[in-house]
Amino acid sequence: MSKVFFASARIKKWKYEDSMPGKLERLLKEMDLFRYFPPKEWVAVKTHFGSEGAHRIVRPVFIRKVVESLKKAGAKPFITDTVRIKGLDYLEVANQHGLNHLSMGAPVVIADGLYGNDNVMVKAGEILGEIAVASLIHDVPAMVVCSHVKGHINSGYAGAIKNIAMGTVSGTHRHCGWKCGRGAMHAVGEGAFVWDSEKCAFCFQCEEVCPLDCVSFENDTFTAQDERCWRCGRCTRVCPEGALSLPGDDTLFMKSLAEASQAVLSTFKPGKVVYINFLTEIQPECDCMPASEVPVIQDLGILVSDDIVAIEQASIDLLLKAKPLPASLAEDAKITAGQDILMALHNKNYTLQVEEAERLGLGSRKYEMIEIV
Repeated sequence: MSKVFFASARIKKWKYEDSMPGKLERLLKEMDLFRYFPPKEWVAVKTHFGSEGAHRIVRPVFIRKVVESLKKAGAKPFITDTVRIKGLDYLEVANQHGLNHLSMGAPVVIADGLYGNDNVMVKAGEILGEIAVASLIHDVPAMVVCSHVKGHINSGYAGAIKNIAMGTVSGTHRHCGWKCGRGAMHAVGEGAFVWDSEKCAFCFQCEEVCPLDCVSFENDTFTAQDERCWRCGRCTRVCPEGALSLPGDDTLFMKSLAEASQAVLSTFKPGKVVYINFLTEIQPECDCMPASEVPVIQDLGILVSDDIVAIEQASIDLLLKAKPLPASLAEDAKITAGQDILMALHNKNYTLQVEEAERLGLGSRKYEMIEIV
């Protein structure tokens, strides 16, 4: 049975040791990072840089504590993510959010190069076949995965599995394009866009939100450049009239997330990856959207484990016990205490990704929760 260490967001004493940064320090000490990362070993601290306007990422103060703990263990950490927009622009977004060398005490780099096509093809299973893993992630010997737990337009729930599957795989490949990158997961089982011209208000939000600039309205008709579009679904999410949809197969998508995670983790030796899930500012959408909604669930705390399946299951179990917050999307949807909040918001059977990850041998859904008080 895997161990999952937990620190609640609630405090009992007004002193640093009981603060969230203080508790994170204690969690990492309890994990004994020396066991995982020997002196001078390079360690990737994988997090999400966010987007311009989307500020509810893992707070820089927490990433800084991870860096400091790794340095105390003698390791050489750096902070990284893969390209979602143009690389230089993405580094500027990271800088705006407080993720830079000066504030973090460690370099901040793009894992798949400034153009997002620096990667290595890795075998990925029967659904994906193979996937383009960012070369830096592929080559580095160790990793700490810092995940902001939240909702997600496609996966319903986003934690460590989504962070690895979508965040350490490149958006594109030099020769086979998005079909070998994270777009391969988005496009699994999906059909063509369905646009209802009678419902369309021509607000052009779908065009504005597209990270690849492949949506346009030519002759007042919705057009998506099929060869460039990686089916991220942002355009359908922002449509206020419900005029745009992209039919898909949720089961295949969830399984593909687990497959991609397995492919990425296969590039590491056993015991070289540690996971930290931050159940804070739990908003309904991904941090890659151009804005952040108010949280739908109150801050719950921080989880740490070396088992990706166990930490995901533990995170979900905590979310299932939580109550919806007022004045949020949860209240708009009339979600009440006792309901599965993320399921009610997205109608996605999100536990499939965790179940599939367990089936693939990435970990166990059975865990022992050890709370740091």
